[in-house]
Amino acid sequence: MNHALAIIFTTLSLLKMAVAEEEFCSAPLIVDSGSNSKHLYWKVTNPTLSPSHLQDLPGFTRSVYKQDHALITPESHVFSPLPEWTMTLGAYLITPAMGSHFVMYLAKMQENSLSGLPPYDAERFIFVVQGAVTLTNVSGISHKLTVDSYAYLPPNVEHSLKCDGSATLVVFERRHASLENQPTEQIVGSTDQQPLLETPGEVFQLRKLIPTSIPYDFNIHIMDFQPGEYLNVKEVHYNQHGLLLLEGQGIYRLGDSWYPVQAGDAIWMAPFVPQW
Repeated sequence: MNHALAIIFTTLSLLKMAVAEEEFCSAPLIVDSGSNSKHLYWKVTNPTLSPSHLQDLPGFTRSVYKQDHALITPESHVFSPLPEWTMTLGAYLITPAMGSHFVMYLAKMQENSLSGLPPYDAERFIFVVQGAVTLTNVSGISHKLTVDSYAYLPPNVEHSLKCDGSATLVVFERRHASLENQPTEQIVGSTDQQPLLETPGEVFQLRKLIPTSIPYDFNIHIMDFQPGEYLNVKEVHYNQHGLLLLEGQGIYRLGDSWYPVQAGDAIWMAPFVPQW
């Protein structure tokens, strides 16, 4: 596997909770042959196999949808105005229509754009892959989120995301499995603030962006694979995953199929589908 970075969301449906595992690989800033630098995750918004590269292959797509998994590649993204958002286009990558217990979408915010709120009782996690946004909560406290920054918003908490230029976000939303007297709290951070965690039996680097305490019903993992590295465990479990590859490329096994994947690809994994 080439140096790879991915976001994974995991739900624990049998326990009526979710563990969202977001996987990222921390990659160095990429600089082209000229003097202009490119932002950290520029291939998510400028994939190698964008439509302009497919003009000689009409009808071609790497996207696949099956009962227990899906691979949604950039040439298949369909953007349309996001409900309740202003000056923002969204592409839904994973939804309950395919069997998931969560929603994952890209939000492309334009100049002077403003977010809407998630559905009632739904929690929200955002990660900035391009540009910058300002998050403001009901108390009027604001945080500027730049590339590699993230925020967790508890359910039914008023907040807004404002963009003065342009920005691309990956957004996860799901109905929160709440516990009595154990509320969650807003979290704002960046991946470089999180410590590397031990991964017994594995070789990749791991960071977690959400607390592992009981009130939080999912988690976000950042996993960093260097060239040639791979998972030792061949996973088959009750978790659901939603993944966005942020950097690099490699091979992903889902069920009995093996898929070439690269930055910008999204994957949905149902419970108990073999994955590697």
